Amino acid sequence: MRTLIVVDMQKDFIDGALGSKEAAKIVSNVVRKIKKYVKNGDKVIFTQDTHKKNYMSTREGKYLPVPHCIKDTDGWTIPEKIRKAAPEDALVIEKPSFGYTGWKKLLKEDTDPIELIGLCTDICVVSNALTIKNLFPERDILVDASCCAGVSPASHDGALLTMKCCQVDILNEGKEPWRES
Repeated sequence: MRTLIVVDMQKDFIDGALGSKEAAKIVSNVVRKIKKYVKNGDKVIFTQDTHKKNYMSTREGKYLPVPHCIKDTDGWTIPEKIRKAAPEDALVIEKPSFGYTGWKKLLKEDTDPIELIGLCTDICVVSNALTIKNLFPERDILVDASCCAGVSPASHDGALLTMKCCQVDILNEGKEPWRES
């Protein structure tokens, strides 16, 4: 069974405190990808960037002084059209930092591919992809560029190149919406 990990597709990253036009443009691609996995009977897991009200006094808050994804706020939520594309019982992992550290227990040892999509390519997607690649070096790890957006198009490209250099397969199943002519 293949696994799709939908990284931090939350309101604050799409059109909220840290939103961007590139992030907003991938939403339909993300929904299509989730539905494709569901139709094939594969597993879908969501991650959810989760901060506390004291965010500004944390190390991340000092480097990125924009409160975002504060638990139980509107910006912390996964938009309904994205969440409803997956089964109601799809796992949602709240993570307090860029990468989730429990993948080893959650994904187990097998040979099925793991695909990651979501936000931000250059922070949380790359962190999780490389963590998973290190835990499962013989497993196919994929990232669909058309279902990701970074802090900027340049940093998105840089993260894709970094992942490719680390033997993560980069797909582009739907042309990146902000690059269409």
